[in-house]
Amino acid sequence: MSQSQDISYRSRCKDKLNSLAISVMNQWPGVKLRVTEGWDEDGHHSEESLHYEGRAVDITTSDRDRSKYGMLARLAVEAGFDWVYYESKAHIHCSVKAENSVAAKSGGCFPGSSSVILSNGEPKLVKNLIPGDKLLAVNDQGDLVFTDFIMFADKDSHARRIYYVIETEEIGKKITLTAAHLLFVSDNTTGGSLMKATFASKVKPGQQVYVAEGANDPLRLVTVKRIYLEEHKDAFAPITTHGTIIVDHILASCYAVIEEHRLAHWAFGPVRFVYGLTSLLFPKDNSITNSTGQEDGIHWYSNALYHIGTWLLVNDSIHPLGMAMNSS
Repeated sequence: MSQSQDISYRSRCKDKLNSLAISVMNQWPGVKLRVTEGWDEDGHHSEESLHYEGRAVDITTSDRDRSKYGMLARLAVEAGFDWVYYESKAHIHCSVKAENSVAAKSGGCFPGSSSVILSNGEPKLVKNLIPGDKLLAVNDQGDLVFTDFIMFADKDSHARRIYYVIETEEIGKKITLTAAHLLFVSDNTTGGSLMKATFASKVKPGQQVYVAEGANDPLRLVTVKRIYLEEHKDAFAPITTHGTIIVDHILASCYAVIEEHRLAHWAFGPVRFVYGLTSLLFPKDNSITNSTGQEDGIHWYSNALYHIGTWLLVNDSIHPLGMAMNSS
């Protein structure tokens, strides 16, 4: 698979390929996924072929063992491809539907196994959060504070997504999040250590992220050692009143897709207002905001904000996942 082909794939197709590649290596150690054709640059297919849209691939295993193709097709289905079939004896054809709200939905999440720190000092898994939980976060001045968990901007207990794992030089410190999620890094371009929010997919080894052991310890900078991909089967995007969150001891934004943390936090102002008013009027009625009743899927407010953002903001501020949606 050439570099130009890789760039030409729609983001959703790339995500499925990454997921399938991991599954192939797990199924057959030493064997890799082989893409025999992706984007058609030579006009070998019919005019309506999805190969011209970056939504289709033809695949085999690296050893071209046809006895594996049945299982390969099954793995492709499990990876999330919308159509999988034997196009010929030589390969399997896989393709995905056009990208629409899928781009927004796969924007910014943590796996449910990630943990946060409660006000009592105890850890809690992200998937078990309920509105009113007080989590360790950071305020506008960069100080550690406890903030209320409000809701999940996205919640999917059965999703299969590819996550970036950003591991630091300090043993045991790593954060797992989707490509379009915003992570705070130290911006040393001006000779200082300004806190800057950037997409997880843009973080590079050598940059520094912010680490907190607990509320009584200072927020400190730790250097990123390596970055790799992992697949997880669930996805959660928690929103807090401060718009920040400490996940697995590393500071992250609650927002994604649009590379403007302050703007995103301002846009969620109505959500914070309603939550605050509800908490004031019904302080003991957990049924009003209990996230255990929140159905899987992207929250309608988050979805609306995303579409408004793609209309108003320049493309440089929007993650490629979102840009792909506009061009579909």
